[in-house]
Amino acid sequence: MKQQDSIATSKVERAMQFAKTGVKIGGNYIKHYAKKAVNPSINKDQLHEDNAEDIYGTLSKLKGSALKVAQMLSMDQGLLPAAYSKRFQMAQYSAPPLSSPLVIKTIKAAIGKSPLEVFDTFELEATAAASIGQVHKATFGGKTLAVKVQYPGIGASIKSDLRIVKPIALRILNLSEKEMEKYFQEVEEKLLEETDYNLELKRGREISAACQHIPNTIFPHFYNEFSSEKIITMEWLEGQHLNEFLQTNPSQKIRNRLGQALWDFYNYQMHVLKMVHADSHPGNYLFSPDGTLGVIDFGCIKEVPEHFYYDYYALVTKSLNTDKKIISKIMANLEVIFENDSPKTKAIITDAFLRLTALLAKPFENKTFDFGDDAYIESIYAMGEEISKTPEIMKSEHGRGSRHSLYINKTYFGLYSILNQLKAVIDSSDMSWQEKIIAYHKK
Repeated sequence: MKQQDSIATSKVERAMQFAKTGVKIGGNYIKHYAKKAVNPSINKDQLHEDNAEDIYGTLSKLKGSALKVAQMLSMDQGLLPAAYSKRFQMAQYSAPPLSSPLVIKTIKAAIGKSPLEVFDTFELEATAAASIGQVHKATFGGKTLAVKVQYPGIGASIKSDLRIVKPIALRILNLSEKEMEKYFQEVEEKLLEETDYNLELKRGREISAACQHIPNTIFPHFYNEFSSEKIITMEWLEGQHLNEFLQTNPSQKIRNRLGQALWDFYNYQMHVLKMVHADSHPGNYLFSPDGTLGVIDFGCIKEVPEHFYYDYYALVTKSLNTDKKIISKIMANLEVIFENDSPKTKAIITDAFLRLTALLAKPFENKTFDFGDDAYIESIYAMGEEISKTPEIMKSEHGRGSRHSLYINKTYFGLYSILNQLKAVIDSSDMSWQEKIIAYHKK
């Protein structure tokens, strides 16, 4: 993979890169309509391919929040044409890495010494490169380590990047700026947190310690002495990324074991810790042939407010989600409906959200659930698309849903997608958490 010798860090440099991409996209449209004038039967597939390649090419070079938005969009397969989703998935763990001289310079600026002075060995070629940083393999004192290096200038560019990326995202998603404002605020806060490696180190330790008991799940040991605000050094965990792992044709037993580990990991975070690994894409996990799941990234952690937790999970609790009075209150609390909505609008939007919630809640309704059912996953995206086109939602002056729902929904969509790719059958019978949800709303 071609390496990068530099990253544009100033607002002007980064804005110029986006402007150049805009010119390329304009050229793609001109070519498309010129071909269509000759052959009216031509569809937009090639146009989407060309635009996706040009947009990703720019985002991958800029790194940071620009590339992170692509990474997030790649998980919403129902929102994007397939060409965009496929190309943007590369942001999960295979963006162009920094060149060796730039890696050495970055580490020296962060900890005062070059990596070759600090570690016994240090591989200058990155083993993985994503949106915020890249990972290098090193050794020290007989131990193998993973050194995560943050791209230079990423933290300082987040706010200006999001202002530039926003119009592109709004156009792709066909949403208004007013609808999306609270969600962009949430994204900005989370992205700023992801550039704080001291915070990631703290959260990584806390979640790892709290989740050690979960079967078939392992976490790395972190090394303070080789970490800083821009560098995280941790134990190297063996395993493969999901696509590589699936190519080994693992048995159904191993698929189920890994799927169960993921399911149990997320359930414990949600219902006990009230803070969750909210970047549930495959690049953040390692899959081993013995069915062991390695969790290797703690940059994006969503702390779940208590009031939101009790309202959100009431929607998948049967004894509550049929109570019209409770549901009406929850829909207002979760900012799905508003006081100035007409009774008709409230009824239509409430019904739409309850239908989607009922679909998402299916794994909770049985003792076991087969995530290998592609029709189930496709139905989620289809219903999401159907709801997004509901006139009462399309014409809304509000973003429907709490800002907290953005990363929680992302978490579940990402989790379900991984479980579907694993074709895992999981035990979903532990519903003990519903008791406290019922007690909260019945008091």
